[in-house]
This record gives sequence, structure tokens and C-alpha cells, in this order.
Amino acid sequence: MKTTQQLGGPVFDRRQVLLGAGAIMGGLLTAGTLTGCEGPAASAAQTLRFWHLLSGGDGIKMQGMIDAANAKNTNFHATPTVLAWGAPYYTKLAMASAGGRPPELAIMHASRVVGYAPGGLLDEWDLDLLAENGLTEADFAPRIWENSRIDGKLYSIALDSHPFIMMYNTDVASKAGVLGTDGLLIPISSPDQFRDVAVEMQKVTGKHGLSYGFLGDGAQMWRLFYTFYRQHGAEMILNQGETAVVDRDVAISSLEFIRSLLDDTITTSSGDIGTAIAEFASGESGMLFSGVWELPTMKTANVPLGAAPIPTLFGTPAAYADSHAFVLPHQVNLDDALRRDSYKFVADILKGSLAWAEAGHIPSYQPVVSSPEYGALAPQANYAAAAEIINYDPRAYFSGSGSDFQTFFANSVQNVFLGRDQPAAGWDSFVERLNILLAKPNPV
Repeated sequence: MKTTQQLGGPVFDRRQVLLGAGAIMGGLLTAGTLTGCEGPAASAAQTLRFWHLLSGGDGIKMQGMIDAANAKNTNFHATPTVLAWGAPYYTKLAMASAGGRPPELAIMHASRVVGYAPGGLLDEWDLDLLAENGLTEADFAPRIWENSRIDGKLYSIALDSHPFIMMYNTDVASKAGVLGTDGLLIPISSPDQFRDVAVEMQKVTGKHGLSYGFLGDGAQMWRLFYTFYRQHGAEMILNQGETAVVDRDVAISSLEFIRSLLDDTITTSSGDIGTAIAEFASGESGMLFSGVWELPTMKTANVPLGAAPIPTLFGTPAAYADSHAFVLPHQVNLDDALRRDSYKFVADILKGSLAWAEAGHIPSYQPVVSSPEYGALAPQANYAAAAEIINYDPRAYFSGSGSDFQTFFANSVQNVFLGRDQPAAGWDSFVERLNILLAKPNPV
């Protein structure tokens, strides 16, 4: 998604080579099979082309899962193409599908699927074929499965959910007197209590109680705002051809609360996400608001680490999240055997997704989450319940991870966070932009 891990360069194994000038959009990276290294079984296998946008630590984990799935199968060999996260990936995937040259399988952010499925760029998943491979609705958390459906049809299979969470330094919390006898941060249930806990932690660190970076980062601003907006029980509905349905009072109140935290005591008044991560990793704050994908960074830094869903400060448990999800790009000339292989590959990846949990993500496949092995992962098991309260972006062709939607939010709201604009003015500016977009047709 979106992360410091994914913004790094792609990770490739020894099978990956540069495509020639005929590659779609040019400059793509793919994994080709070296028959001299892979052996006779791989040579006879059909190539299952698989595009994804996972790099850095996530890319390493994904490659390991791909290798494990390939080792189980002799009729196909999944060969990944790794593309840059964000707009370039989604543009290339759309062009490939529209041009009749898509891969057999791809990963998208679940929040982006709604902009692609209605345009015929994706095929729906067959429930019977999924069941043949041991996957049913009962294997997925309800919110994840519900989000995978568009107009009653299943267009994505989530690999995970990756929510916005709270990490905390257990040593700082203990010294601040806010660590329970169970070794977990005390329950926090109101804005005032959260401020009090943060202030006590600041007294220990001497710098900040909370690390939260937002400068130049619409995603970071949106994730925290939407978490608190949804904690009020407020809805946001973006139906094409209509004006945005929002709760203006709740939105303004949420922005005011966030701004109240940016006081250079609870947290910095003007920091970016990189600074926030470095600050928390070095023990200069007691808490960090960020995504689960930052867990490996904190473990590498040897932070005495705890983690939990964002505290419910406004009555309704809620957390912003997205999912990496498998999709079936539309095939003009469908190869039935490769389509069936895609189902088998996805099932094997999901069933082996304990490795994905080690990277911080919450597996969508519930038998993994309920396993003793997952329960032994700390602090992952302590925030697994966030999957039950996740909230994806409001559905629209222009919303979702890596979209301009979050940039538009930043354009309207960053100066609110910085204290230069009033929350009402910033919010009204954002809604005005939403209404302009809603008046336009989906360009896909």
C-alpha cells in the first residue's frame, strides 16, 4: 500500500529479467523461467503471469510465498511482474486489460477495484471454483468479504487487511504508569483520556507523547481523519452523478480534534511520516499512528513494542484500512486451464499467509488468523481484532489507495492541520472538489 517499504525499489530474484521493447508501456520488470535452473518440471509447466506492486520487505515475503506455491504445483509456474506502486501500476494494468494483453492474475488495492470492475476490465470470481480449492465466504472476515463484492458479484479475493493502528513503546508506557498488569497499554476510551496518556508519555520521553507525520502526505492525513470520522458513526457516500453525502459537523469536529493533538507536546505540529517513524524508533515518543506495514521497521530497531487498534475515542470502534486483493484481469481469449490454475495459486497463497502476517499484515484467510501459530505472533495478535472494524475508502471511481482522492484531501486539509486555515473552510473545499468529480463519468 502506500508504505515506506513499498516506496523502495522492487525486489527481484534470480529469475527476473528486463522485458524488451515490446513490453506494455515499456520498462516493466518480469520474472522469466530459466529452464536450466528450474528443472524439467518447471519447463513443462504453463506460465501463470502475475502482476503485483509489492516491493521492499513486502516484496521479499511475497516472493517467498510465490516460490512455496510454485513448489506445490507442476502444471503451472507463477512468474511475477513487479511494478511501481501507485498511479503507474494502475494505469499499466488498465492499459493491458483494455489492450487484450493482461496477466492471468494481479494484485490491486481493494479500494481501487470499484473503479475497474464496472468498466469490464476485471472478471468476477466463480464461487464454485473457489470452493473446489477450499475457499468459501466463511473463510473471510465479514467486512472483507462484503467489500469484495460489487453489485452482488465477487471481483476480488483479499490477501489481507492492513489497517491504520497504534503502536506503543512498552518501556515508555510502563514508566508513564499507563501500562496494565497484562503488559498492554491501558484501555483508552475518550479524547481527554488519550491526551492525558500522551502527556504522561511525553514527560518520560522529553520530546513527544505521540509520533504522527502528515506533511505532504495525503494518505496519512486521510487515514487518521477517516478513522475518527467513522468512529463518530458518520457515513460518507459518493454516488456518481449525485452530490457527496457527508456529515459536515462530524468532519469539522474530527479535524479540530486532530489539530488539537498537533501542539508540539502531544505530537509535532509539522512533521512528515519519515520523521515520525524515526522518532518513535529511537524512543523519542511513546506512541505511533501508522500502518501495520511499519511493524518490521520497529522490530529491526528493537523497539520494546506493543500494538493495538486505534483507541475508540468517539463511541464507535472503527479504523481506516485497505487490502491487497487478487483480481482476474479480463481475458479476451480465456485459457480455461490457466484460469483454473489462478484459483489454485491464490488458494495456496492464502493458506500459506502466516508468512504475510510476519510482515505485519492481518491475513484475510481466517483459518490462519485463528491458528496457534498466529496467536503466538506478538504484537500482531494484539491488533488482529482491527479486521472486524475496518473501513475502506468510500466507493467512487476516483477514491482508493494511491489515487488522486487523497491528494485532493491534502490540498484542502494540510493547512488546517498546520493551523493556517479553519477546519470548516478546509472541509468545504474538499467536498466542493468531490462534487466536481462526482459530476464526471468514470473514465475507465
